[in-house]
Amino acid sequence: MPFPATHPALAAALAARGYEEPTPVQAAVLQPEAAGRDLLVSAQTGSGKTVAYGLAAAPTLLGEAERLPRATSPLALVIAPTRELAVQVHRELAWLYAEAGARIVACIGGMDVRREARALEGGCHIVVGTPGRLCDHLSRGRLDMAAIRVVVLDEADEMLDLGFRDELDQILGAVPAERRTLLFSATIAREIAALARKFQRDALRIDTVSGTRQHADIEYRAVLAAPHEAEQAVVNVLRWFESPTAMVFCATREMVRHMHGSLAERGFESVALSGELSQAERTRALDALRSGAARVCVATDVAARGIDLPDLGLVVHAALPADSATLLHRSGRTGRAGRKGTCVLVVPQLRRRKAEQLLIGARVQAHWSGAPTADEIRARDGERLLADPMLTEEPTSDELTLARSLLAGREPEEVAAALVRLYRTRLPEPEEIRAMAVVPERRPAQTSYAGQAERPVRERVPHAVHGGAAGTWFGMPIGRRDKADPKWLVPLICRLGGVTKRDIGAIRIADGETRFEIATGVAERFAACIAATDDDEVRIAAAAAPPGSPAGPTSRPPGHGGHGPGGAPGGATGRRGPAERRRTAPAPQSSRKRAS
Repeated sequence: MPFPATHPALAAALAARGYEEPTPVQAAVLQPEAAGRDLLVSAQTGSGKTVAYGLAAAPTLLGEAERLPRATSPLALVIAPTRELAVQVHRELAWLYAEAGARIVACIGGMDVRREARALEGGCHIVVGTPGRLCDHLSRGRLDMAAIRVVVLDEADEMLDLGFRDELDQILGAVPAERRTLLFSATIAREIAALARKFQRDALRIDTVSGTRQHADIEYRAVLAAPHEAEQAVVNVLRWFESPTAMVFCATREMVRHMHGSLAERGFESVALSGELSQAERTRALDALRSGAARVCVATDVAARGIDLPDLGLVVHAALPADSATLLHRSGRTGRAGRKGTCVLVVPQLRRRKAEQLLIGARVQAHWSGAPTADEIRARDGERLLADPMLTEEPTSDELTLARSLLAGREPEEVAAALVRLYRTRLPEPEEIRAMAVVPERRPAQTSYAGQAERPVRERVPHAVHGGAAGTWFGMPIGRRDKADPKWLVPLICRLGGVTKRDIGAIRIADGETRFEIATGVAERFAACIAATDDDEVRIAAAAAPPGSPAGPTSRPPGHGGHGPGGAPGGATGRRGPAERRRTAPAPQSSRKRAS
């Protein structure tokens, strides 16, 4: 549908930007019942909220006038939780109100406070800022609130999460009581409702999230990786999708530094974004992404809100988010304003259940797979090369002349091979990574999403298999002659098979081999993982139960306690007397390397 009637100056700005129809939140704030009222709006990230509250505030700020009056004391105040969001809001409102003659000042932590003070002293119509910097200007008498007609709280839930409640109380307590308060939030939780009751009057509730599927324009994927190959999986995901712009989320600043350095070393044009950077450094990083000078942004959750990057088609969770809300905030950097996007969670094997719980809590479904292998990526590169527009574009006369010179004295296949080499040299090399088989978890069906998401019911895996509970037996060609010991065998089994020590039952160590039990509930997944191990790894295969099982003497993994009966020193039990333990040499270097 076309845009509802709005102020002519703003309508001209929208037309110049190519806006033909409003998003749901923009249409809702322009309805007649919203005119002149306080608004309590819930809308997901990337839904066009900034333009929405810019349009909603226009009748109050402009009235019937064609342009805003001479800039003196500010008429509108926009409060944003993060520097990046404040910068984006300032940029959006600048073009939206350009025809109306608006002067907009940004007050953002990390920027030159003296320059901001001079700008406020010179007069403005709209102030956009972060809570801490606004309070600083207010307490020093630089920010005059007497003429404020409209206050906007953008991402109010994030401001409360970041602990800005006291700052909001100070700022909103200083603005005139006769004002409009527009509160925008991704969710309307109890704290947001209490904030609305305190600072709004008869607010109109607008909900553009309820009843819609979370992030309908985002395709979710979960990539299963061996614990020691998570970084390589991130590299291969970036290479597989080859998005013009991608964002990789990490859990800590240190992880950001490491991942950024690793990607840069591999040839990715990347920038880092975290809280330890100055505002100028963060601005330069974002400018590099917007200009195309960089393709990958490695960031902490400080960048999870408020950043709108062109052509951001891929979000990679290199570290699983802390909760489902953070998952949605991170993922919402892509799939914005009707554009399609892809979100990939890199899931270490042992954290699969955590990832499933995050997806259930976020009410999104993901396609599970292993990480793309190097061979798969090279095959896809070939498909991209064959589909490259440079092969279909009409060549110029100069290009044809040079092409004939290249073909003179050379076979066509040689020239084509050179073209392939040139194409590949600009691409980072994919990582050789273990092919992971994704075996469905044996668990009850996931809950419906009609109401509050239920907690998934975990199928109980035996802590240890003993007595009459038989598991599935596997074996490896390492025994007492190799100084086999459960202390390093158990971590090795867990790493190669993607299990925990709770899934390992009895361990029987013979002279030339070791057999061990895996709980039946995870045996199929364990078999799929060991089938994909590299040739230079210890080979594990299914095996028959050793004689006397399950009641025979066994050696328990560390921490399981002595469930099995005692045995002779140095026997298959692994329970030796003090003298035998003193005589036992450590595992040979080759075996230790396998367990590392």
